[in-house]
Amino acid sequence: MLAEPSPAPPLPPTAGAGRGGRAREAFFDNAKLLALVLVVCGHFWEPLARQPGHRAVHAAYLLVYAFHMPVFVFVSGWFSRSFTARPGQVDRLIGGVLAPYLLWTTLLGGFTVWLDGRPFRLDLLTPAWVTWFLLSLFLWRLSAPLWRQLRAPVTVAVAIALLAGALPLTPQLSIGRTLQFLPFFVAGLTLDRDRVLALRGHRALRIAAVPLFALAAVAAYWAVPRLDAAWLYRSTSAAGLHSGYLHWAALSLALGIAGAVLGTAFLALMPARHAWFTTLGAAGPSAFLVHPFLQLILVHRGAYDGAFLASPAGQLALTAGAAALTLLLSTPPVTRLLRPLLAPRLGLLLRR
Repeated sequence: MLAEPSPAPPLPPTAGAGRGGRAREAFFDNAKLLALVLVVCGHFWEPLARQPGHRAVHAAYLLVYAFHMPVFVFVSGWFSRSFTARPGQVDRLIGGVLAPYLLWTTLLGGFTVWLDGRPFRLDLLTPAWVTWFLLSLFLWRLSAPLWRQLRAPVTVAVAIALLAGALPLTPQLSIGRTLQFLPFFVAGLTLDRDRVLALRGHRALRIAAVPLFALAAVAAYWAVPRLDAAWLYRSTSAAGLHSGYLHWAALSLALGIAGAVLGTAFLALMPARHAWFTTLGAAGPSAFLVHPFLQLILVHRGAYDGAFLASPAGQLALTAGAAALTLLLSTPPVTRLLRPLLAPRLGLLLRR
């Protein structure tokens, strides 16, 4: 997935094109939704993964975190290919990404401290949990025209990601994740379109993907007592992980390659045609932004301390519930209901 690209032509306008006159690929809407399912499942697994005695859940958590955000970021880069910073596009970026970030980081941050019984302090520069992605996406998309001017954009992005480990990274502006996930966004933005779409139904890759994921699952199970999941969050530098820089760079590069390989296998397994869930993949970020509130409620009500979720049946039910929740929150009625919070109207603030 991170092979050096040829210059990527813009997507041609087609009948049935989405916003901005660009056609949506069912293949990538399918990938976006299924990656989102993994994101939500991972978040609901996290409290169990942090407890001793749940090695299988912890291994599943590490496996999913090895590639789910790389895929999500790569797909976000793909859907940013038409962005050229035209005034209308910048307006949509502000209204559809930056404004929701400001709103949801306030809502989620306030909800978290309310559950904890702590006083609320507004800090819009520090994302609240999942809202880091909106801020990073805003910065990545603004930079899209720059990456198209470079001869070797992915190589440059990888170099920046590795240099980030030497910086004194802080939570502000989600700078750690913005820099370290950057190669996946740039890859989605600039890799040759035909080569990427060739992943759809690629027979050899589909055959190889199953044993590859089986091997990765075994490796994740082995890594449970040996690898801190913080390495997969890509949010901090070598100093933040109490590591020497060379060790940090080598392990970060290895994890990045693993994410690219597993992400490629994941995409190869995606259905290429329009499926019953494809339209859910084209929905807004409602599932991504709403599910943390429900997870936090479960945590604060002690659900993860009970016997049910400690059992295999309970963990399967939790996984099925998380997947169903993702689908429910991506349905048109829910996205329409939440539209004022997902894409607020800013006509009084923006020039038209």
